Amino acid sequence: MRVLLTVDPDIPVPPKLYGGIERVVDLLIQELRHRGYEVGLVAHSDSECEVDFLQPWSGTSARVTNHVSKTVTLMQAVRVFRPQLVHSFSRLAYLLPLLIQRLPKIMSYQRHTGGKQITVASRLAGDSLIFTGCSEFIARMGRQWSSKWVAIPNFVDTNFYAFRPQVADDAPLVFLSRIERIKGAHTAIAVARKTGRRLILAGNRVDQEEANAYWKNEIEPHLNKDGIECIGPVNDEQKNELLGKAAAMIVPVEWDEPFGIVFAEALACGTPVISCARGALPDIINHGEHGFLIRSVEEGLEAVRRLGEIKRSDCRRRAEERFSQNAVVSQYEALYASMMRVGRP
Repeated sequence: MRVLLTVDPDIPVPPKLYGGIERVVDLLIQELRHRGYEVGLVAHSDSECEVDFLQPWSGTSARVTNHVSKTVTLMQAVRVFRPQLVHSFSRLAYLLPLLIQRLPKIMSYQRHTGGKQITVASRLAGDSLIFTGCSEFIARMGRQWSSKWVAIPNFVDTNFYAFRPQVADDAPLVFLSRIERIKGAHTAIAVARKTGRRLILAGNRVDQEEANAYWKNEIEPHLNKDGIECIGPVNDEQKNELLGKAAAMIVPVEWDEPFGIVFAEALACGTPVISCARGALPDIINHGEHGFLIRSVEEGLEAVRRLGEIKRSDCRRRAEERFSQNAVVSQYEALYASMMRVGRP
């Protein structure tokens, strides 16, 4: 079976550092080809993943005026590669010329969604188009505009992330995410200081006025004091080491997280998660079993005190059963088969 995948034009597949969706697509391609699929990709020109066909985009996705050129590029890829199914992780607008064709199409969302464009696309495409959300939270948002939604989670390479059944008694807490207010780095600092635990902040800073003020006023004054340190962005190998040696990953988000691949990465290492019951987090961890979902600094203190109740083996099992490459790609494969039954031969 020939499948054509698309991702936004801004980051190559696989990404060099950050790029969660691009990382997921890279793993999806690897597993599909391992299962005997022919896979084509429309992506950033610097993409280095092994595929049977690569069509680079021109430009970025930032400007709406670029959408026309992207639809032309995608149509060209369809004509050349002749896929039996198109699976888009990019923009719904790029699929516009394909909507009236019987070619089976899947539109996958990893971000907040909704709007009349979903209803219109669904009506134009009929049963040749189905949507997926990276969590039940995202799928529920989409179902307000069309009933054709399936929740299929993002996933991680559980073979890459090393399970650590034990950590040192003085193991630090780790914050691993973009360092901005909605990710809750300030709350992580407050919890660490009040519990007397070391905290390692890892992640990239956002270069915007509000984010820079947040860093200067609420993060920087605490660094290199009371065991609080920031190590900046980390690559995959550093992330594996950092999460594996952590007592817990604490990212107490202040927004509705669509998924958050780093949470699954932590679980794959056996590391409990401390976060908030926002967005997809209740889909990812069960409170008291794989970590804790908190609502305040005080609940964060209690969560740190109760970390001994969490079995790291349960965290690893959660990652393997729900968020492994094998488990999730099998869900996509089943969806491909169902779409082929309603699409063209």
